[in-house]
Amino acid sequence: MQAHALVPKPISQFGADVRAGLARRGQKELPSKYLYDDVGSALFEVISLLPEYGLTRADERLLKNHAREVAGELPSPLMVAELGSGSGKKTRYILEALSSQQSSSSPVAYYPIEISTAALAMCERELSDLECVSVLGYEREYRQGLKEVASRRGPGEHILVLFLGSTIGNFERPADIQFLREVRRILQPGDALLLGADLEKPLPQLLAAYDDPLGVTAAFNLNLLTRLNRELGADFALDRFRHTAKFNPASRSMEMHIESLCEQTVSIPAANLQVDFAKRETIWTESSHKYSRNELMQAAFTSGFRCRAQWIDAEWPFAENLWVVE
Repeated sequence: MQAHALVPKPISQFGADVRAGLARRGQKELPSKYLYDDVGSALFEVISLLPEYGLTRADERLLKNHAREVAGELPSPLMVAELGSGSGKKTRYILEALSSQQSSSSPVAYYPIEISTAALAMCERELSDLECVSVLGYEREYRQGLKEVASRRGPGEHILVLFLGSTIGNFERPADIQFLREVRRILQPGDALLLGADLEKPLPQLLAAYDDPLGVTAAFNLNLLTRLNRELGADFALDRFRHTAKFNPASRSMEMHIESLCEQTVSIPAANLQVDFAKRETIWTESSHKYSRNELMQAAFTSGFRCRAQWIDAEWPFAENLWVVE
């Protein structure tokens, strides 16, 4: 069904993005980054603990088991920039390993880059006991934040970029490669990227991970509508929508949608928008693409890196990839 523009008023970037995504013809969609307000970030931390969602634990196991190997492959001195730090819990393993191998007595400089104020605060609290690490957070988009961190580079200093938790899977193909190329352009020879990526696995395992029986993932997804109501003055009735998850075999990705349970109209004043929904029409909120090991090797080459090492978790198919700039 159609979306109708209201009387034009100045709108925020959030409002502009909502307007662009919900007024488009065909599949309505909203950027997945807006799932991560303070409440959404907290809910995602709960999701990472669910037995059905093994991705975060696999990521953490690999970092714990191989942090010293990662650190041993990197030059010194080194600054660390993390794209989407979350709570910073699993990053601790890398920071501790780096601090034990740094040739300088100065602390490791760690720069978490997040769009969530709450996530940055959690990260700073989580790592506050590491005397060997200095933490300076950037509340920025990934590329802007990374450019600002790179501008702080001292003579002879290298950068390790952390992009963990398979966030790369949220990019549509080939936008994932385009993003990685943009990261590469910011970096210099001697720099590195540690990239987490979720691997292909059986469909029942994927469906359970993205639509858990406790409904935590549903709450996480539907919280986006609550955010629209709170920040943009929208009038979404949450009991008229539901969370759905499905696998797209063409793109090899899990998709999260918010489905309208009836024909209805929603107003979003701060986006200058009124939106009609048909029954069963959806808002596409997030994709999580799954990779093969060889695909990741090729992605490194295509985006301008060389894959120096790759580690695979034995319990939940997941890859940690160390890419270097030569």
